[in-house]
This record gives sequence, structure tokens and C-alpha cells, in this order.
Amino acid sequence: MQTKKTEAVVLMRLFRVLSVFLLFFVLVGCGSKFKTYNGPEVTRIAVYKEARTMYLMHNNEVLEKYDFALGFEPVGRKQVEGDGKTPEGNYFIDRRNPNSRFHLSLGISYPNANDVEVARALGMPPGGDIFIHGTPKRFRNSDDDWTWGCIAVKDREMEQIYAMVKNGTVISIYP
Repeated sequence: MQTKKTEAVVLMRLFRVLSVFLLFFVLVGCGSKFKTYNGPEVTRIAVYKEARTMYLMHNNEVLEKYDFALGFEPVGRKQVEGDGKTPEGNYFIDRRNPNSRFHLSLGISYPNANDVEVARALGMPPGGDIFIHGTPKRFRNSDDDWTWGCIAVKDREMEQIYAMVKNGTVISIYP
């Protein structure tokens, strides 16, 4: 009789442990960085560098507002590779990187033909790989601009932006 009671206790403990593990994995699955969005279409992104404010817009309606960090030389328009500046002008979202080392990222179509021409006149390459992306741990508590010309938001915000913004969305970057 004692053996059956011991077996029952062991089985109950095993069941509890397995239940905790199952609950853990279900909750982890709910924490995916890939969100869904079913609201109004984001028709444009407006970025104001000096104010460090980005708006996701549906026509003239603001859907979301974000603060961000910029390149390490934030004033002025990007002209050449490595200048630490963020481009200014009208571009569009041209790619997505779900495996970015900056959590998630959306590519900006820099350089355009004018950007290439300006850099060529300076005898330098224009650079590229400009993104809206998340923020690595070492910069999360910093108020400094630190990117190489990208627009950096908090990771949770990037998850929302990644879900809301589609490839082809216009992004206007103002001084």
C-alpha cells in the first residue's frame, strides 16, 4: 500500500513540474517579437531629426509617435559613407530584416540618385544600409546619438513599427 502511495506522490510531483514547464513555454511563445497589426494603413513616416520625433501617419492622422536616437553626427544631411549623419529627404522602406543584430529593422532606400551624385562630387562613396532599428543593451539608458546614421527606437517600439509599416511606405526625413 505504501508503494502505491509513494508512486502517486511521485507522479503528482512530476505532473506539477511538467505543468510548470509547459506554462513557461506557452508564455515565452506569447512574447514573440513579431506582432500583428490590423489598424489603419501607415501611408507615411515623418521623421524630425532635431526634435528626435518620428510619426507613423495614415494620411494626415498621427497613428503613433516615437522618440529616437540618430547617428553620432546628427546635424546636417548624410553625404558620404561613415559621416555619422542620417539622410534628409524623401525615401521609402525597401527591405525588412527579422534577424537584425539590432532586434528588428526596416531598411530605408538611401542612397537615391541625388545622394550618389553628391557623394561622387566629393570623391567618396555615399554609404548605405540606413535603417530604422531597435537599440542594443549598451545604449538603452543613453540619451546620446550613437548610430552610424540610422534611426534607433526601443525594441518594443520597433516590434510595433515592424508590424505596422509595409515595404514601399514613404519616409520623409526632415532636419
